[in-house]
Amino acid sequence: MKIALLGNPNTGKSSIFNLLTGLRQQIGNFPGVTVEKKSGYFTHNEQRFDIVDFPGTYSLTPRSLDEEVVANILGKEDSKDFPDLIIAVVDSSRLENNLFLFTQLYELQLPTVLVLNMWDLSQKNGIIIDIEALQKQFPDTTIVTTNARVGIGKERILAAISKPKTRNGNFFIEEAQTTGNELTEKERRNKARTRKDKIESLVNLVQSKHEKKESSRLDKFFVHPVTGYLFFLTILMVMFQFIFSFASYPMDFIDGAFGTLSHWYSSNMPEGVLTDLISEGIIPGIGGVVIFVPQIALLFFFIGILEETGYLSRVVFIMDRIMRPLGLNGKSVVPLMSSLACAIPGVMSARTIGNWKERLITILVAPLMSCSARIPVYTLLIALVIPEGYIFGFLNIQGIVLFGLYLMGIIGAFVVAFILKLIIKNKSKGFMLLELPSLKPPRWGDVFIGVLEKIKIFLFDAGKIIIAISIILWFLASYGPGEKIKNSRFSVISSQAYQEASEETKADMTSSSNLENSYIGHLGKFIEPAIKPLGYDWKIGISLLTSFAAREVFVGSLSTIYAVQDEGDDPKRLLESMKNEKRPDGTPTYTFASGMSLMVFYVFAMQCMSTVAVVKRETRSWKWPLIQLLFMGVMAYAFSWITFLFLR
Repeated sequence: MKIALLGNPNTGKSSIFNLLTGLRQQIGNFPGVTVEKKSGYFTHNEQRFDIVDFPGTYSLTPRSLDEEVVANILGKEDSKDFPDLIIAVVDSSRLENNLFLFTQLYELQLPTVLVLNMWDLSQKNGIIIDIEALQKQFPDTTIVTTNARVGIGKERILAAISKPKTRNGNFFIEEAQTTGNELTEKERRNKARTRKDKIESLVNLVQSKHEKKESSRLDKFFVHPVTGYLFFLTILMVMFQFIFSFASYPMDFIDGAFGTLSHWYSSNMPEGVLTDLISEGIIPGIGGVVIFVPQIALLFFFIGILEETGYLSRVVFIMDRIMRPLGLNGKSVVPLMSSLACAIPGVMSARTIGNWKERLITILVAPLMSCSARIPVYTLLIALVIPEGYIFGFLNIQGIVLFGLYLMGIIGAFVVAFILKLIIKNKSKGFMLLELPSLKPPRWGDVFIGVLEKIKIFLFDAGKIIIAISIILWFLASYGPGEKIKNSRFSVISSQAYQEASEETKADMTSSSNLENSYIGHLGKFIEPAIKPLGYDWKIGISLLTSFAAREVFVGSLSTIYAVQDEGDDPKRLLESMKNEKRPDGTPTYTFASGMSLMVFYVFAMQCMSTVAVVKRETRSWKWPLIQLLFMGVMAYAFSWITFLFLR
């Protein structure tokens, strides 16, 4: 039996879905669109039930892409997702608002189970619903009460779907047989008004002792035009402190574990291309995927808590006024702020944005927010070209530059969002319809299931692309045309400097020679004329190419090129080598102008294959990540050139 789980946003649909399916679920997209499809299955009395958790919708008259998908599927009996039965979930503490969608579903003539969820909240708010009176209004629908957040009501739902009531052709609105497309806009508005009037009369009949709930004291604080923003900034600061501080430990462990595994495999397996491929390409590629899991898990753990408690809706409410003129909406703030830690979970968290255009713009500008992977690049270059010192005796000059780089990324994201708003066309108008859910403790099971879903999506969808690109980069850095690598290595080994060097330095010298004469080394020299106007040479060009694997690879590539491998986090030998680096005409390679140009380049450039893979996965197309690569590349080149020209 195919079951459709339908209801307004924030009615607890996801809790009921998790309650029924547990971990037997998967996330994909509806065919041909980027709308998320959450499906699963469960068994009861030896019968299997397939269930789809449809996006939250307020009406079957579509006003967004999500609602359009729901309306299209329910309007076509030949659709593979067309249900045999509907479970309609309503928030029993907001019965009048939720019945608008339910009455439309009721008129579809499908077996329907009406679930009055959050039954405890309605009682807490002094709302008493006469179930028998409500049942008389919908005699061929089974009505059950649940509190899915704490696992109450599962057996009642299972009993209802096992023996659904047959439909007798009843309609809530007598003229409902007329399809919506045949109505004029005026007729449609009048029909909606008739429906609302009838629902209001029905609620007055079945609901009593409704004590109007006063606005929560916490809400007065959360949505206040001053304290609301201050509290949200505090929450974000705490989130990112946790992500930066605690994620580093498992990330370092994962990095070390895969490094050890790669070294062990290389040392214990027979020499050859296959061993090199596995130890230097595949294992590091898998490690490059898994290393992001702690950040993704922590971020979505916090987002899950904020969503489960109802606080996230308050954030969306206060931020919408700021974001909307830029082509975004209130829900965009979480992906953008999340991208300060890592753009990968930031892009993934944009799924909460219902409007396709606003979701797409959020995804496209999220990588402009300076992520943690840029920090090693920024700190190295700042230490190289920015003098230590203070302004006014307490403002650190290097700290001001770092803040300026972050601010530049944020401003760039907002400006690009505004431009994309004017360029990208969307037939559905952007708007935000929001009903603040009651504040409540989180259901930890739902939080952890959500975290596992996001990790699984990243590992098995984006991970395939990341590993493939890692193998390509390994090949380009390990092999070169003809006998150039072999001849170069022989020249290095034969030199007096090599004979007098330590074993560690010998390894550094051969690695530097191999990289220079590899395909990627030749690419670096090939692109040198193009990057010379920015103040860069071919060695910097190699680092730009290799850092596409991950931005922080920039530092490691320079260490290899300059034949220095430092222990610890203070790259003194590398800084010294970079300061002493000269161009063919004898002038320094790294000046204040070229250093600032390079920092600006990394603010805007899309130097992260992992993010490209995730954007492809979220948009279900190579079109948008390629457009993203193009406009971010143009921005990086243009602003770097202007910076170098101005400061030279």
